[in-house]
Amino acid sequence: MARKAVKRKHKGINTLPLYVILFVFFGLYIYYQGTPLFSTILGVALFADIVALIALEVINGFKEEGYRKNLIELGAAIAIVVILWFVLKVALNANNPIDVVPSCSMLPNLNRGDMVVVQGITNVAKVKAPIINVTKAQYENMINNISSEQVQCVAYKQTANNVVLSQLVPQGWQVGLYRGGSLGSLAGQILPPGAQNGSLVQYTCGIANIKYSNGTVAQEASVTGITVNGHSVTGDRNNSIVVYQTVPQDYFYQLGDRYIVHRVYTVLNASGTYYTLTKGDNNPGLDMQYSNYPALLSQIQGTVVADIPYLGYLRLILSNDFNQPAGCNAYITS
Repeated sequence: MARKAVKRKHKGINTLPLYVILFVFFGLYIYYQGTPLFSTILGVALFADIVALIALEVINGFKEEGYRKNLIELGAAIAIVVILWFVLKVALNANNPIDVVPSCSMLPNLNRGDMVVVQGITNVAKVKAPIINVTKAQYENMINNISSEQVQCVAYKQTANNVVLSQLVPQGWQVGLYRGGSLGSLAGQILPPGAQNGSLVQYTCGIANIKYSNGTVAQEASVTGITVNGHSVTGDRNNSIVVYQTVPQDYFYQLGDRYIVHRVYTVLNASGTYYTLTKGDNNPGLDMQYSNYPALLSQIQGTVVADIPYLGYLRLILSNDFNQPAGCNAYITS
């Protein structure tokens, strides 16, 4: 009797250790985010581990199921992902329905590495924030003199010879607006009362309480409100959080941030054209104070409707964004 030929199944390479390394290193990476050296080493290791896992899974699939079947399954998986992406785009009316928070500027509401779900907006009514009417001429005058908006709320102490500046507020120091230069230089000046007269957006400085990751607390000079055409607005954490696209003239764009996840402070209606003034919850000033132009409604990708912790770290790692940026060790509580 003739024996039936038995097809041997090729034994694949064991990938379990790489999965164990992935989960362990991922946990360590998040834990050591505040340590640049460790986070870089772990980030590189995670990147290498993910690449190795993908390569080995593809090789194992070819060995066990053959090239043709595996290529079909791979193509089907890619097709499913693409279809799901387009379904999300249509359902959420957004070109980019999924994004990632790359910094700590939205602490404690959003964390670096959070994946956010974004819903597109069709008109300004979808943005929850106060709207202030301005004329087109007023807005254009502000934009043409955008350098006048580059003012910071700082703590300062007048001495016999100079003025000492700080973002933190030591006891007995005053808080005010500072224009020009950096905090480590005296290239600028503390603005005297009335210096903002004639400016479309006028800033009010105050003190915000901040809490560090080790539990200690401090106080920081921060914007507590703005006035536009006689209308006063204070920051409201019930306003919409949006994802907006930066432009080449923006300071954030020049830092490499093509998309920003920040909260809308107010909307300027310049004769029917809408511009958003935005601010990170954990930043002491509005984005415009950091040399960024107000985002047109068309620059807004959408509003954040949900967030998933940690999942966004995978994209940050794969894009070689290993190190935690400055400002992640503290957040504004009030």
